Amino acid sequence: MRRYILALDQGTSSSRAVLFDGACGVVGMAQNAFPQLFPQPGWVEHDPRAIWDSQLSAAREVLAAHGVRAAQLAAIGIANQRETTILWDRATGEPLMNAIVWQDRRTAGDCTRLREAGLQDMVHDKTGLVLDAYFSATKLKWMLDHIPGARQRARRGELAFGTIDSWLVFKLSGAHVTDAGNASRTMLFNIGTLQWDPQLLALFDIPAGVLPDVVASSGVAAHTLPGVFGSAVPIAGIAGDQQAATFGQACHTPGMAKNTIGTGSFMLMNTGTRPAASRHRLLSTIGWTGAGGVTHLMEGSVFMAGATLQWLRDGLGMVDDIAEVERLAATVGDTGGVCLVPAFAGLGAPHWDAYARGAIVGLHRGTTKAHIARAALDGIACQTAEVLRAIEADAGVALCELRVDGGGAASDLLLQLMADALGVPVVRPVNTETTALGAAQLAGLGVGMWDSVSDLAGLWRASRSFEPALCHGERAARMEMWEKAVQRAAGWSYD
Repeated sequence: MRRYILALDQGTSSSRAVLFDGACGVVGMAQNAFPQLFPQPGWVEHDPRAIWDSQLSAAREVLAAHGVRAAQLAAIGIANQRETTILWDRATGEPLMNAIVWQDRRTAGDCTRLREAGLQDMVHDKTGLVLDAYFSATKLKWMLDHIPGARQRARRGELAFGTIDSWLVFKLSGAHVTDAGNASRTMLFNIGTLQWDPQLLALFDIPAGVLPDVVASSGVAAHTLPGVFGSAVPIAGIAGDQQAATFGQACHTPGMAKNTIGTGSFMLMNTGTRPAASRHRLLSTIGWTGAGGVTHLMEGSVFMAGATLQWLRDGLGMVDDIAEVERLAATVGDTGGVCLVPAFAGLGAPHWDAYARGAIVGLHRGTTKAHIARAALDGIACQTAEVLRAIEADAGVALCELRVDGGGAASDLLLQLMADALGVPVVRPVNTETTALGAAQLAGLGVGMWDSVSDLAGLWRASRSFEPALCHGERAARMEMWEKAVQRAAGWSYD
């Protein structure tokens, strides 16, 4: 009897496999890190083989640890780091080079030239996105331009492009597919027609034959090859990590929003069955598709959240463990006037400044590493507040709460700073594995374990709500100081 769902949660710094029972309870989890590669300043790469090896071993580990056979799996769901771009040989399954990661800025100049050519509005109208190196189109173009013979081979149908979901499904099953949510992050997909867009393919000189087929986010897309887990298992849920987390947070109805605090920080609000236009440089993206039709989301993307704390540990050597950042920050009552703008990979929403760089301002002789640690947490919170302002302005509604998840949601101090900056309660759920949970729920719906989305809403439960502790004047003064710091970080590098 098939009783379990296996969720593969492939992230920017690690690959996890989470085993769920039929009531969405976590049975077990395995996690494997893989190397981050920085070949040049502003470049970020991953070895696709390392991604696959780490993900497959995590899946096998959690199944073995709990004595679960493939025959007991009702389905597999996949959630993935988005926009990261891989190009591989269809016949051999071998990647042609390292994956170009979503944080990579090597194509920022290409995007600037396209904006200067007046193409921003056309791209935005079709994709809901801004012209930025964050998305996959210019990464794929770079690969085809720089790998000898790649574009010619792509035109002959010998090569396959995919984001991480496509790579994992290909390695698991041999199928070359993606879901509409991941496709909508490539800057090649028309979110109105739900098709790869010929005009965009021509703009970036992308041969259509390199693209994956687009399938539903919830529904059987492929079956694993018998040799992977011992017998075939349906792959029935596919979603980008942020779409999956939104689904797992039960943001099923328009106006509900969540923020995932991981490597970056991503706030998404459900806007219903049609794309919502943004006047404040937010993104309109597809959430998920399936039997219930298409759900659209509005998104504000912040590139550096947990990665900022990793930098305090690895770059500055200020702490030995990321958990020490909160303990250190809690030893002081405020930042002492210090602002840390974590624009290490430029600034995302609502600025979209590829040339911004990280800055620490307001230093004085009394500044300690505790103030810098608190300023790092405060910077994550202030970025979230900027995005919330933009979302509320575009949606014309004031959010009554923000649901949070991801590794950063474990930090009580960060969530309190976030509530203070936002001015609304920040709510942490009982189950913070919402990315994996969303993938599992989409997969379960895809094989009929549940009849509809409404069956899942009651499974979400709050663990703790962090209430705002600042008055309006204090909150405004804090954000004014933050905005001054951002101005100093803006446009710093033009390499």
